[in-house]
Amino acid sequence: MAKVRPPTVAGQFYDGDAEALKAQIENCFRHEFGPGQLPKVNKNGLRKIVGLICPHAGYVYSGPVASKAYYELALDGKPDTIVILGPNHTGYGSGLAIMNEGFWHTPLGDVEIDTQMANRIIEETEIVDVNESAHRFEHSIEVQLPFLQYIYGRTFKFVPISFLMQDLESATEIGKALAEVLANKNALVIASSDFTHYEPQQSVNRKDTSVLKAIEALDEKLFYSVIEKENVSACGYGPIAALITFSKALGVKKAVVLSHKTSGDITGDFSSVVGYSSVMLKKGDEET
Repeated sequence: MAKVRPPTVAGQFYDGDAEALKAQIENCFRHEFGPGQLPKVNKNGLRKIVGLICPHAGYVYSGPVASKAYYELALDGKPDTIVILGPNHTGYGSGLAIMNEGFWHTPLGDVEIDTQMANRIIEETEIVDVNESAHRFEHSIEVQLPFLQYIYGRTFKFVPISFLMQDLESATEIGKALAEVLANKNALVIASSDFTHYEPQQSVNRKDTSVLKAIEALDEKLFYSVIEKENVSACGYGPIAALITFSKALGVKKAVVLSHKTSGDITGDFSSVVGYSSVMLKKGDEET
């Protein structure tokens, strides 16, 4: 019998009922901080987007920002396999952990793990372990799935990789391995990350702007330097660095920031906020 990983944050970070969840996702797309309309999958899309950075807070806070990335993805067509990289907030499991079989369940149904692709990633890099406990209670990868299911239904597979270990060397090694495995495949990599945490609005905007400039330049060393120098509390910096490395290997020349907002922009309380951004990494089309 296939392994099924049940949802951890359904009913908390996003609605636990299927119909209510669809309505919640649609509200994110229609929100003033979102694209303002529902996405339509372009079946003839050229699939130029190779990567996205998306936030992973509760949908009420970061869903509209995430929806900007998913709207662009729908216009770009449909990937067959989506690798989702997320930080490990719980401390459970191994340093770099993949699941290579089974399904992840959400209120919108099951998403199948791409076993063949997962095993190829394991073969290509010797630092990733098959480890389910790292994923069991972690939300950063899970919260991306309902958006993808809303857009594509059950027509895609995915590979989850959890980063407890987020040093630059490990991140770039995973990025290079992904480039080897996913080259010439109809695939996408998503780095799940929030940005600066629990500082005043002005401080979050200043720090996040510096970080986003390094991401736009596709400079993973500068990115780590800014994180360290500015003491930026972005949680998924390892996944982002892996995504930058992967994207450059596939010919991406720059990253495009689609949105940056904070929890304060939603709540009106700017005293202690979290920054959220969605970023698109796309081949060609440098002027986008």
